This record gives sequence, structure tokens and C-alpha cells, in this order.
Amino acid sequence: MGDQQGGKMNMPNPAEMSKAMSNIAERSQRIVADFLQRQTENAKFGLDPMNIGSAFMEMTTKMLADPQKVMNAQMSLWQDYLALWQNTARRMLGEAAPPVVESDPTDKRFKDEAWEKNQVFDFIKQSYLLSARWVQSVVKNVDGLDEKTARKVDFYTRQFVDAMAPTNFVMTNPEVLRATLDSGGENLVKGLNNVLSDLERGKGQLRIRMTDHDAFKVGENIASTPGKVIHQNELAQVIQYTPTTEQVFKRPLMIVPPWINKYYIMDLKPKNSLIKWCVDQGHTVFVMSWVNPDEKLAQYTFDDYMRLGPLQTLDVIEQVTGEREVNGLGYCLGGTLLTATQAVMAGKGDDRIKSGTYFTCMIDFAEPGELGVFVDEAQIQLVEAKMQERGYLDGSEMATTFSMLRANDLIWSFVVNNYLLGKDPFPFDLLYWNSDSTRMPYAMHSFYLRKFYQENKLREPGALTMLGVPVDLGKIKTPAYFLSAIEDHIAPWTSNYAGTQLVGGPVRYVLSASGHIAGVINPPASNKYHYWTNPKKPPKSSEAWFQGAQQQPGSWWPDWLEWVTKQAPDKVPARVPGEGPLKAIEDAPGAYVKMRAV
Repeated sequence: MGDQQGGKMNMPNPAEMSKAMSNIAERSQRIVADFLQRQTENAKFGLDPMNIGSAFMEMTTKMLADPQKVMNAQMSLWQDYLALWQNTARRMLGEAAPPVVESDPTDKRFKDEAWEKNQVFDFIKQSYLLSARWVQSVVKNVDGLDEKTARKVDFYTRQFVDAMAPTNFVMTNPEVLRATLDSGGENLVKGLNNVLSDLERGKGQLRIRMTDHDAFKVGENIASTPGKVIHQNELAQVIQYTPTTEQVFKRPLMIVPPWINKYYIMDLKPKNSLIKWCVDQGHTVFVMSWVNPDEKLAQYTFDDYMRLGPLQTLDVIEQVTGEREVNGLGYCLGGTLLTATQAVMAGKGDDRIKSGTYFTCMIDFAEPGELGVFVDEAQIQLVEAKMQERGYLDGSEMATTFSMLRANDLIWSFVVNNYLLGKDPFPFDLLYWNSDSTRMPYAMHSFYLRKFYQENKLREPGALTMLGVPVDLGKIKTPAYFLSAIEDHIAPWTSNYAGTQLVGGPVRYVLSASGHIAGVINPPASNKYHYWTNPKKPPKSSEAWFQGAQQQPGSWWPDWLEWVTKQAPDKVPARVPGEGPLKAIEDAPGAYVKMRAV
């Protein structure tokens, strides 16, 4: 930064600037009107519907009860700042001085070399890191808070700390300052236009564009694995994929995706498509593509999703292939539905699902991780009130929740790129999928939040009844393959592991590197990451399992293929979708996946 501070600033064209500002003013008026309308609608839910204020009030009361502890923390902060001032002064005099605090090497916010080489920006960075560390430490060490309140306070404190990072402001971000000098401020004008475009798209609510939406088209360069829609009902279409091998495994593979997102996370580009890879390995693959529900489906329940999803798909598979037995695979919430379905089937003596694979899937919700912050009674009531009014939970609200779990990566990095630097987001298939949000129908989502997350009833034998059958996961005697991801923020791997103790059949547990998505969508050809396996029967504790686990290089996909092949190795001639008893309705990916929430 120092070598450019004396450079000449480029000046924008006055006529173009005037035209741009006039356009901005006109658009701003419309956005303000939309914003005020939204605020009027939200006012009915109260000023603090999530009870964040009361949680912090309780934290403050507890903290002030021990003034000596507060004073000690304050003195520690001042000592750190004194050391920082002294070291900065030494650097300005040309002396070497070690940093008082260093950023995490994985923290992308401070990757610009000016944060270390320029004394001023190094001071700004370190002062922020010291303050952030102090605030979070004080909050975490307050005595007397119940666990849920402590988690809420810690979570929202981190949101505040992340928002206050110097990288998020023009005058304290060296990269933004350089861009402003080089462009004569055009980056900020374009950034303001980007803000307005995102506000217009959100009708007064900021919906940050994470990728170039025009770069992808579902069915063409994303979700493009060939296949046919062979069945549909009001909740789901069933896709059968076109074989690429002359022989296929006799036992078909039924994939149950989460309806909280769209299924094509497993079918992005051909090079990282799990669905295409399974087809290429000789599986006859059937996938449910859930509808994007509106108010007409408000009263559809979890039972309806089970009945019209996996149970009806099993009937379709048998009708098309003549096979009763299938291998089941569920991703995230789809895995939760798959286990519940298997338990119901076991209660009825229905043994069509002969093996179950569960990706990053919770069936014991005792430790839901940071998502637990959003499922206390006050917030569930807020969500239910919104859903009761509309008939569904808006997809953007779910997207915001997930983005907050990784705010620096999924919120603030785009604020800097789109609004401060004035750049367009990079075309990225994963972020296009992430932005393609889905709605949640009222009855089903309320049941899911209360009975699973809040009350954790799925793990208790007989505590829930579905389709008239008491649910007992211990009655599932089929072989099970659990996959978790060690950096998963949505379904923590230790919570996933707890499910291995609830099902009644033999279990193989595998832990992947990376997170909820990258840990799963990791094709062998990419040669990325690694995974852990333990050949012994999973012990009760996840820590004991990990201590005995061995790290394996590359993708876990071949490990799963070997496991699922052993379940039923027999092969038959390939089955072509649309040539059996059920004729093709349309080409994959079908119409349901193309329904957008916004």
C-alpha cells in the first residue's frame, strides 16, 4: 500500500458519474419503499422476536455480578494493547518486532501482504484481533448462564465480531483503498449498484449474490446427467438415470436427497457429480427430486414426505425393474427421512431396503451444533407464526441461517468483493446451488423442528408414530454406512456418530475431511482431502472411534463402492429409463428442480 499512496488518482467522467448517481437515487426510492413495507409486515413479530436482547441482558447481569473478573479481563486487554503500541513504534523506527497476536493462517480476510508489511495496517489488524479475542473470551467465561443462553450469546457475539472486521470497511482495507485510487472511485459506484441490485432482488431485503447466476442453467451445464422422469406426484418427481455400462448391479440404488436444498448438489458438473459416478460404476440410480412447495402444500406433513417420497419410489422401482430389494442412500435430512422410513417399514415387516447409506445425517439431535441456536422455543414460535401466515418458510430465511454459520466465507467475503471492490462474483457451481433455495411447508417443518431438533424424539423407541407405526430405530437390522465430515458446521460429526448406536444392524462409520458439502462431494479424480476409517465395531463414544481410526488418502467414494458392492454383487443387463412399464414423462432433471423460490 505504501508504494501507491503518493500515486495519482484517476478521476471518473463527470457526465457518466452524474447519470449513475441519478439512476442510483431513483432505484433507492423504490428500495426504501419495499424496505418500509417489509418492516411493517415484520413489526407484528415484535422488536426482538428471537430474544437476542434478553440473552445478552442476562449475560450482562451475570458478568456484572463479578466486577473483579471484568476488571482483570480489562487489564489484560490494556496490557496487550500496550505491547502492541510499543511494537508498532519499534517497527516504525525500523526495528524488528514480533506480533502480539497473529491471524489464523486459514483466515482469508488478511491475505493481502499490506496487512503485514505496512505498519499502519498491521496495527489495525492486530488491534482488531486483540479486541475480538477479548470480547469472545469475556463472553465465554461468564458464570451462571444456562447452556442454551451461553450458546446464543457466543454465536451472536461472533456475528458482531465478524461484522466489525477492518476488512469490511473502505478506509481500513488496503486492497479496497488501492482499487479506489486506481479506478477513481468507480469500484465504489459499481459496488453501490451491486448493493441496489441485491436489494431489488430481495424486495428491500439484502440478498447477496454469491455467484454469476447467468453462468449456469439447470439441465444444461449443471444437473445434466442424462436420465428420465418416470413418475411424479405432488411432492416429488422420480428420476431414473440412463446407464453407461452394459451390465448393472441387480439391486437398484435409491437416493433420498434433502428437501431443504435441491438434489443436484449430487449432480453439479460431470466431473464432480456423485450421481454420474454411481451410474458409471454400474448402479441403476433412482433419485427423488422434491417440489419447491408453496402455500398449497402448507398442511403436508413428515408422514406425507415419507409416503409420497421413499415409499412410493420403492413401488416405482419395483414396477420398473422387477426388483423388490434396493440399496438406500440419504443425504443430510434425506438420511433422517430414510432412517425413519426404514424404522416404519421394519415395524410393518417390510424389508425392501436392504442397506442404508447416510451422508452427514443426524438421527440423534442431542448436540445439533450451532444450528441449535435457532431452535429454542421463542424462535420456533417465530418461525411457526411466519409459516402459518404464508403456508411455508421462505427459502431465503433458511439460506441466511446457513450463511451465518460461516459468515466470513458466505457473507462478508462477498460484501468486500461485490460492494467494496465492485467486482462481479465468480461463477461457481456450488454457490449457484447454494443460492437456489427451497421453501419448507408449514406442517412438515414445524414437526421437524419440534420433534427432532427441540425434543429429540426420533432416537427414543416408540416416542413418535409415523404412518400409524411406532418408530424404533433399533429395529433397523440392515447394514449401515455412516459418512460424516470433520469440519461440518450443519451436522457435527460427533452428532452424526451418535446414530451408529441407534440402528440395530452392522455399521461402517467413515469420517471425511472438510465440511458438509466438500466432504461429501469429493470425486476420486480430484485427489483431494482424506478420510478416516476404523475396521472395528463403532464404540459408544466418537472420541474412542477416532483414537482407533486410520487416515486414508483421497476420496472416500471407492471405500463406499466396495462396501455397497459387497451387499449385492450380482449383475444384470442395463435398464434403460422409459423402456419399462413406466414411460418417460420428461427428460432429467425434470420440472420440479427448476422451480425457484425467488
